[in-house]
Amino acid sequence: MENQGLPKSIVLGIVGLIFLVMFGSSMFYTIEPGEKGVLFKKFAGGLDKETIYDQGFHIIAPWNTLHVYDVKLNETFEKMEVLSKNGLSIRIDLSFRYNPVQQKIGYLHDEIGRDYLERIIKPEIRSVTREVIGNYYPEELYSTKREAIEDEIESLTRARVEVKYLSLDAILIRDVTLPQTLRAGIEKKLVQEQEALEYEFKIAKAKKEAERKEIEARGIAEFQKIVNRTITPQLLKWKGVEATQEISKSPNSKVIVIGNGDGDLPIILGGQ
Repeated sequence: MENQGLPKSIVLGIVGLIFLVMFGSSMFYTIEPGEKGVLFKKFAGGLDKETIYDQGFHIIAPWNTLHVYDVKLNETFEKMEVLSKNGLSIRIDLSFRYNPVQQKIGYLHDEIGRDYLERIIKPEIRSVTREVIGNYYPEELYSTKREAIEDEIESLTRARVEVKYLSLDAILIRDVTLPQTLRAGIEKKLVQEQEALEYEFKIAKAKKEAERKEIEARGIAEFQKIVNRTITPQLLKWKGVEATQEISKSPNSKVIVIGNGDGDLPIILGGQ
């Protein structure tokens, strides 16, 4: 009697279809742009920390798990209350940009996990910020050394998170809030310092102008000395004679009397 069962190919097809329905969602992975994956092999040694899966479509055995990480640059905001060098409370608004080191997400997943922002980055930023700002006075943070303080917080935090397979792009101090009375005092002090600088500038400018005038006066005095040494009574008489000669050539009617003028110069009388 012939075997009335289903053909073997159909049976295999049905089994395969059931397998896909049951395990398909855990076999097919699509890694999007800005993401990387790392594979956990349940029956082959656990987490493969060295192999990194790039973006695209991947087929994974259903008993394994592909852990996908966002490796794009992210930005987070943080508000803190810290104490300055003189013990005053200051409110700091920070923002920071970060992402995992792409080729180290296997180690990151093994030692820390996806919640690295809350477990590593934020606690380190809080710790470093309190440590750094505790070395400065409020007026330094509010005005003169803000950029230097920002750079110090950033460099110290970066050194601490890099050993945890994380990259810190930047930390920015967006706002500093001081007690109102202290803020008013600092602003008044800054205005006074600016006025003092302007006053010093005006004094320096007046001093330079006085020096210029003094130099100019010395030059005029020296010129007059030279002229006084050069112009003699004899020279004046000679110039007077030359002037008389030129006048006598004029077509205008005149009378020239020789002598009896100041310094015995000729006297010119008459006209048209």
